[in-house]
Amino acid sequence: MMAMLVRRALSSRNAIGFLRRSSVVVVQSRDFSIISSPNLMMVGRDLQFDMSMPDFLRDTRRGFAKGKKSKDDSASGMVDAAPDIGPTVKAAASSQMEAAIDALSRDLTKLRTGRAAPGMLDHIVVETGGVKMPLNHLALVSVLDPKTLSVNPYDPDTVKELEKAIVASPLGLNPKLDGQRLVASIPALTKEHIQAMCKIVTKSSEVVKQSIRRARQKALDTIKKAGSSLPKDEVKRLEKEVDELTKKFVKSAEDMCKSKEKEITEA
Repeated sequence: MMAMLVRRALSSRNAIGFLRRSSVVVVQSRDFSIISSPNLMMVGRDLQFDMSMPDFLRDTRRGFAKGKKSKDDSASGMVDAAPDIGPTVKAAASSQMEAAIDALSRDLTKLRTGRAAPGMLDHIVVETGGVKMPLNHLALVSVLDPKTLSVNPYDPDTVKELEKAIVASPLGLNPKLDGQRLVASIPALTKEHIQAMCKIVTKSSEVVKQSIRRARQKALDTIKKAGSSLPKDEVKRLEKEVDELTKKFVKSAEDMCKSKEKEITEA
């Protein structure tokens, strides 16, 4: 009998020690119950397991689930970098100003002076075979001397159409057939003709300047719309660069017109 009680005591003591080291094992005896885990609940003399997740695991999972952002993350997420619109605005303005300069160059080329120039026939349109094409697509124009042009058709069969188109142009030329080519002498300009040509050049200069200034204003309007998202220094810098671009193209137009006036008056 004594030996049995000792064994029970030892067994109970071992169970208690084990329960202290474990949170999931429960030992029951006929007369008493031992609970060593905080995750077990006592109901009367019976034991029920609290199957909920342990506190430290629950807390850990809660922390991951919330996914709280640090102050640094929040701050960095609230600041958006302002877009760099400078290159786009300047490229668009430059493209429009260049188009205006190209149009001016074509218009000035159409004006006849007292000297022969290969490009003075480029604007003439020739109709051949029911199709309209620029003269320089159908013939090679070259300068024989300061007062004479040579027109060599790529297809000899088009020479009549080329002659007709040149005579109908406002240049006042009367080409002559020389073998398979046309030869056109450039008549001297009268005083009245020179004055009329200079007026046309002046008007062309004003037209192209207006086109350049419209491109400038469009660029400034774009900068102004984006001004709220750009630093003031950046806005001023972009406006200054657009103004410098405008001055550059205006000067280019003025130089072209002055050169054309000189060519007309000194012919």
